[in-house]
Amino acid sequence: MNETVGLPVGMVGLGNAGSALASAFSGQVPLVGYDANPVRREAVDDLEMQWADSAGDVAGLAGTVLLSLPKPEASKAVVGELIGCARPPKLIVETSTVTPNTARELGALCDAAGIAFIDAAVGSGVQAMAAGQVTWLVGGSDDAVAQARPVLELVAKKIHHLGPVGAGSGAKVVNNAVMHALMVVLIEAGALAAKLGIPLDALVEILGSADGVTRPLQHRFRERILGGDYEGGMSVANARKDSMLALETAQDCGVPLFAMLAAHTPYEIAESQGLGELDYAALAKLWEDWCGVDFSAG
Repeated sequence: MNETVGLPVGMVGLGNAGSALASAFSGQVPLVGYDANPVRREAVDDLEMQWADSAGDVAGLAGTVLLSLPKPEASKAVVGELIGCARPPKLIVETSTVTPNTARELGALCDAAGIAFIDAAVGSGVQAMAAGQVTWLVGGSDDAVAQARPVLELVAKKIHHLGPVGAGSGAKVVNNAVMHALMVVLIEAGALAAKLGIPLDALVEILGSADGVTRPLQHRFRERILGGDYEGGMSVANARKDSMLALETAQDCGVPLFAMLAAHTPYEIAESQGLGELDYAALAKLWEDWCGVDFSAG
């Protein structure tokens, strides 16, 4: 049993993610848990955890309360209940997937009540969570994060403190958006490859190589976009031509494309704006203009 954390750790929300976290914490620190669905009690019955009858009861027993809830509305309701308790917790850790605005709203409520708050989104799958190998994406003040760190470290593989409240949730939203969009792209690629008679296990091997799906991230985003280096390399014009060939081939094969079709448009815009001879990472310049950001500023 870890003695550095102090008061019991509370958990409100014991669905798939919450119960995986509880499993990782169990045996390391005293746990108090609650879920609005009483069936969840059976799912965590084998853990070293005291079951509470309400979120308020959790607050009365735990110095730190972690939230793992399905909807932002649930987080708002539970935080309202926690801060209204006769004995509120000292720290609330929002691990649910919420928008940065929701995290900031919850943080403001806690701040007004004199309660520390961080959003600590989980950048790991359920299996890694249960194994105590959580990648934490954290937003919060230095003091609040320092207060939470002894708890987070019990089940952490890596803790990324990314900025003020909202930064952790923002990173999770961005990460999920990439994963979900990439899933559509991969399915489109698989359908197109299948229509062309290409073995799908070979496609997975090709895309999984160093020159596959990680190259745009590691070479073009990390090296070129973050470095502001767009000279040489495959040009926007050539990438646009290749994109056209992919769209034409999909049409010939009768494969509907959604993500790839949408992704073609910026190449048309970039070439029309005179970026054709630059490396195709220069598409980033479009978003710099549209959003008023500077990727090379870090």
